[in-house]
Amino acid sequence: MHKMCHGASGFAPMMQGFAIFLRGRPSRLSATLPTTMSSSADALVQLRNVTFGYGERVVLRDLSLTVPRGKVTAIMGASGGGKTTILRLIGGQQRAQQGQVLVNGQDVGAMDMEQLYAARRRMGMLFQFGALFTDMSVFDNVAFPLREHTDLPEELIRDIVLMKLGAVGLRGARDLMPSQISGGMARRVALARAVALDPELIMYDEPFAGLDPISLGTAAQLIRRLNDAMGLTTIVVSHDLEETFRLADQVIILGPGSVAAQGTPDDVRASQDPLVHQFVHALPTGPVPFHYPGPSVAQDFGPVGMGSQGGGDA
Repeated sequence: MHKMCHGASGFAPMMQGFAIFLRGRPSRLSATLPTTMSSSADALVQLRNVTFGYGERVVLRDLSLTVPRGKVTAIMGASGGGKTTILRLIGGQQRAQQGQVLVNGQDVGAMDMEQLYAARRRMGMLFQFGALFTDMSVFDNVAFPLREHTDLPEELIRDIVLMKLGAVGLRGARDLMPSQISGGMARRVALARAVALDPELIMYDEPFAGLDPISLGTAAQLIRRLNDAMGLTTIVVSHDLEETFRLADQVIILGPGSVAAQGTPDDVRASQDPLVHQFVHALPTGPVPFHYPGPSVAQDFGPVGMGSQGGGDA
């Protein structure tokens, strides 16, 4: 396993998902899903009555949502609300415990491994902080999915890599190592890698986290431009309200395990739902509590008024 570049302690184990996500080798770049797949005219991704949890903690409960084809859809909500879990369900890294996760009309949870690999080859994923391999150059990071998934000759891989790097403004940085580039540049390299296989669907997990204003604006512009120029369907998980609302065609706000609002950015801003209102206006009080659920103060510290005992005269 190659070493991965990350920006937070403990992040490396999750970044191993990139190599898992890319596992499998077809013989052609244009690998396709099984011909039995049905395709919706207006929705590339659909979650139907999905329930999923980790152990006894239910994260998604009877959740349904639609991601329209060719659009940028933002998934937002409070931390721990299941946003990244939805991306994992779409990519087949997790399987719904109830309900269906449909991509191009096919249930991801019902796919065998060969079908899942074929589906993933039509998806691109940009993980938090980029997840670049630290022992590979910028060029080799972008070439990785092409070498892993195809039998293309190196001459053609070189041309594709340079075109993808050129699209994100980093063709001249091809020979640098991840340790030699900034965080914003690393995110752009990861974006070039995510589109290396010309995916139909691309998913971004917190693409703006930790970026300075210039890098953030550049990343948002690239996401929009690549979506429109390549005819992609894009899902963005983000907490950055201003930039995400400006970028997205559709915004989905998650409540406790379900969808609290779904519509255009203007529709969501105008929502009267208390949770959506709290989130959109960044209010400290509302349906989303400050305290994590736990024992009451009386249970932890005893009845009010008891005070500390045993403090008499020295």
